[in-house]
Amino acid sequence: MVGDKEKIRKAVRDNYSKVALKGSSGGCCSGGCSCGGSSPDIKESSLRIGYTNEEISGVPAESNMGLGCGNPIAIASLKEGETVLDLGSGGGFDCFLASRQVGERGLVIGVDMTPDMVFLARKNAEEYAYKNVEFRLGEIEHLPVANESVDVIISNCVINLSPDKDKVFKETYRVLKPGGRLSISDVVATAELPDNIKQDLKMLAGCIAGAEYVENIRSMLEETGFNDIVLTPKDNGREIVKSWAPDRNVEDYVTSYIIEAKK
Repeated sequence: MVGDKEKIRKAVRDNYSKVALKGSSGGCCSGGCSCGGSSPDIKESSLRIGYTNEEISGVPAESNMGLGCGNPIAIASLKEGETVLDLGSGGGFDCFLASRQVGERGLVIGVDMTPDMVFLARKNAEEYAYKNVEFRLGEIEHLPVANESVDVIISNCVINLSPDKDKVFKETYRVLKPGGRLSISDVVATAELPDNIKQDLKMLAGCIAGAEYVENIRSMLEETGFNDIVLTPKDNGREIVKSWAPDRNVEDYVTSYIIEAKK
């Protein structure tokens, strides 16, 4: 992939800033649009990646921009009173879903590096009176979260965007309480990506070019100290990623996975 990490971060930030400004009208990113920029049907793409009609209709429509490659809430087994951290929280969609499960005694923290996304998420939280959700501006490689303060970390198709994935996992380990867990949906590589995809910043911002090989993800988690690591391919993962770039055969190289681990 392109070697300049700051160049990568800028490309990702610029892309998702545009998505935030478009809001739920959609944008060119993960979630069902092609990299040519066509807007997806937000509800259709959300159903395809694993959300239910009840989940989609139960949170602010403005928070759902069709982003993601799975439904981390479905695997997180959240409990009342838990503290949840969402890496790359976007407009707040997963945070608002999580807030209902952890209840008034719980807390949901969303972290995003795009100011426009944080602004949108905070606006949604205020307008819809979410009292147990807060959004912080920051990079997932340098989380603005205290040591051992989080029960569960969720994330939806975000870690692939980071040029320092090992740092991300070290940060997740730092902020998790002993016994805390990861419940992540992400795109991973199952074969070596061609250079013409790896060097394409649009493919990076589209959650494809930055995908790490699945066994490297396992090694990073093990080296960080996680245990009970389970990496599970999503049944329709290839279909999901194919819809993002139907003319590039990306499904031959990447797919959607569920990543679970415990501290």
